[in-house]
Amino acid sequence: MTSPSPVLATAPAPAAEGERIGVLLVNLGTPDSPETGDVRRYLREFLSDPRVVDINPVGRWLLLNLIILPFRPAKSGHAYRTIWTEAGSPLLCHGHDLAAGVQAALGEQYVVALGMRYGNPSVAAALQRLVEADVQRLVVVPLFPQYSSAATGSALERVYQEAGAAWNVPAVSSVPAFYEDPGFIEAFAQVARPHLASFKPDFVLFSYHGVPERQVEKSDVTKQHCLRKSDCCDRIGPENRFCYRAQCYATTRALSAALGLGSSEHAVAFQSRLGRTPWIKPYTDEALKALVAEGKKRVAVLCPAFVADCLETLEEIGIRAKEDWIAGGGEDLLLVPSLNAHPAWVEAVAELVRRA
Repeated sequence: MTSPSPVLATAPAPAAEGERIGVLLVNLGTPDSPETGDVRRYLREFLSDPRVVDINPVGRWLLLNLIILPFRPAKSGHAYRTIWTEAGSPLLCHGHDLAAGVQAALGEQYVVALGMRYGNPSVAAALQRLVEADVQRLVVVPLFPQYSSAATGSALERVYQEAGAAWNVPAVSSVPAFYEDPGFIEAFAQVARPHLASFKPDFVLFSYHGVPERQVEKSDVTKQHCLRKSDCCDRIGPENRFCYRAQCYATTRALSAALGLGSSEHAVAFQSRLGRTPWIKPYTDEALKALVAEGKKRVAVLCPAFVADCLETLEEIGIRAKEDWIAGGGEDLLLVPSLNAHPAWVEAVAELVRRA
């Protein structure tokens, strides 16, 4: 059953003949280069966002300027260098390819632009391109399958700020979270099936980006459901319709069914935690250690919170997690590629836009 949408979207009338519709694809962002200075600038913008580090402003400033920025940029820069290509950041390259594909799928009535919440091309620059194309309407596509305030909420807030600053503000609608959209699920399944067939894993782990537990609790409209009981994410209802963790489990249920995986053949975990505060569990690194202890040898990892391969998939899972898995006694670990600009994903995004 389709759950209530966590992001409200307007329902504009069908496009009039000759009307131009702007489509803004928004992803998180990437440094301009893997050099320490560029990484520092990116992290400063990213971690200064009160939706990302949702603590009091003084604490956020101290954390950022005294603990993170003096040390983390060099470490992150090294990680970025392991995945950087001649064409640049994988996330940005895949984003441009996706935008080109969606433009071709939608046709000349639409103008498609890519914007990053942090870094370049900025949301402001992408919106300027659409303004110059004289679009009458704007459809915003946050490229985050599951809703979180730190990603989707922040991206939409920035779009509304930038679009609303114009003298002539176009009609704006947004694509809601698509965590169990049939097109999204089938596209991911199409990508995964040949890799799983050739790799022949003895277990599949669905690894999603983590968020602090406090952010999940803040999304609970009743303040009585999320993380209060072990089965809180087994279904999505009015009380947890904004819950990122519940939507991740919903994606897993849909995608594992599409891939024909039994309940004993897969699990869910959450990666990329930062700091000492509790993040949503189970943690990916601990889940992989437990699978080795259980005697698993060949594990495939899917990352359905990411629609494009990036640092968190290519480096964190494809390099570091694989090295740890083999060092711990596993035989091999496969990172299943993300959607990137796969034709099925291009068409799924185009259909999301048409429906919006």
